[in-house]
Amino acid sequence: MLPADVRRLGARAVRVRVTPGTVEPLRARLAAEPLPGQRELVAGGETVTVVFDGAGSAAEGERLLAEMPPPDVITLDGPLVEIGVVYDGEDLRDVAEQLGTDEAGVVRMHTARAWHVGFLGFAPGFAYLRSTEPGPEIARRASPRVRVPAGAVGLAGEYSAVYPRTSPGGWQLIGRTDAELWSLDRDPPALLVPGARVRFTAVRARIEVPVGTPPRPPAPRAGRGLVVRETGLQSLVEDLGRPGRAAIGVTRSGAADRGALRQANRLVGNPAGTAGIENAGGGMELVAAGEQVVAVTGAEAALVVESPDGRWRTVERGRPFALDDGDLLEVGPVTAGLRVVVAVRGGVDVPAVLGSRSTDVLAHLGPAPVAAGDVLPVGRAPRTVVGEPEALPTLPDGSSPTVLDVVPGPDADLFPGGAWAHLLDESWEVTPQSDRVGVRLAGTPLARADGEVQSQALVPGAIQVPPSGEPVVFVVDHPTTGGYPVLAVVAEHHLDRLAQLPLGSSVRFAATDATSDG
Repeated sequence: MLPADVRRLGARAVRVRVTPGTVEPLRARLAAEPLPGQRELVAGGETVTVVFDGAGSAAEGERLLAEMPPPDVITLDGPLVEIGVVYDGEDLRDVAEQLGTDEAGVVRMHTARAWHVGFLGFAPGFAYLRSTEPGPEIARRASPRVRVPAGAVGLAGEYSAVYPRTSPGGWQLIGRTDAELWSLDRDPPALLVPGARVRFTAVRARIEVPVGTPPRPPAPRAGRGLVVRETGLQSLVEDLGRPGRAAIGVTRSGAADRGALRQANRLVGNPAGTAGIENAGGGMELVAAGEQVVAVTGAEAALVVESPDGRWRTVERGRPFALDDGDLLEVGPVTAGLRVVVAVRGGVDVPAVLGSRSTDVLAHLGPAPVAAGDVLPVGRAPRTVVGEPEALPTLPDGSSPTVLDVVPGPDADLFPGGAWAHLLDESWEVTPQSDRVGVRLAGTPLARADGEVQSQALVPGAIQVPPSGEPVVFVVDHPTTGGYPVLAVVAEHHLDRLAQLPLGSSVRFAATDATSDG
């Protein structure tokens, strides 16, 4: 049987921890021979995580993985990618001192070794490169940089990598390249994919590195749609996301409260995954260009429709209503929950990126956040009737702690005794730093074991505990991998509730059974 540690990561995922030399053979085997219900396959530093289509498939997959014979050692024969590097990085001298050599010695070490893609994470197209040859481990910077330019070549631990876009980072920078690591005009968009081999070569010509700023979509066309007059704190176009791309560093994203989007679409007669608007905190104003049918779900807020002649009426959440040409829909401040969802019959018809119209705020994929003055085009109305009014779920209003069911995470035994009880007994506060990437909690810090884990796959609801001891609960725009231990995972039936936690409110966790989610 596979000499591995096989554990559940929430209801639908199974994490297999193996020796580093077995990660690639196991990933390759599962890619060639998928398990029943297998939907995603994400390698990490010492893990392979399989995401299934449901809890039943995950339970069967857990059994099959535990009984699987060890994979054969494989010869890495994926595509060879050559990357030219100008070795003039800010940390080149510091790395040379770590290795007890000069700067030329660092260049020789980096170019002489054969590298391969171990896994992708952190950002779309960010590949963690391993070498099959033994080599030194390079300490990360004591203080991460706020801005690392796109094209920077770095070292950290046993890995090398190229930053595909400008982002924060703590790797030691030894050079730069103009290789395009990520392009939506390419299939797949990542230059470096699992199994690929990489060879770095030193070049002398000066390379102009692209800035990597995502382009803003074309100016909206005039015609039928919704004109944005006010956006509130944040308004985004969201559908049900882009699943199946975690292996290249792209998370699912999509609506944070998926149930609210599905419900709003049912009310206006759209398919469940049609793109709508997700607004945080209320304060949004939309003007109808042409006649529209709209429904509002999610967070509680007063809804007022004002006609061009100054007449106004209130409308209700949870039922469809009509807007005539020129009507203004005003969404007041939220009084319970956090995220308002607006669906329009025909859907928000912005261009799709990688099969989805969702805005991923961490990866900078999809349309730019909605801005005042934007005209959001509306698609062709479906040949269906609008839905009947529906009851809406009770939302947290901050008057009492919100309870979220959790199951133990795969790293729970890495924490000192009492950490699990501490997580459940503490009343945690949702901090203002929370967003669609993660809900950051404040409270009495959790005790942690020394050291970190290798980067490994994450899922929505995963509760990581960083060195501060204050948990971070990941939401839909989470990174695909992370390097802190996962103590617990929010049960799937409470992920929508997680997305609606008001800032500053209290939350408590309650233990439940991982197999109860389907």
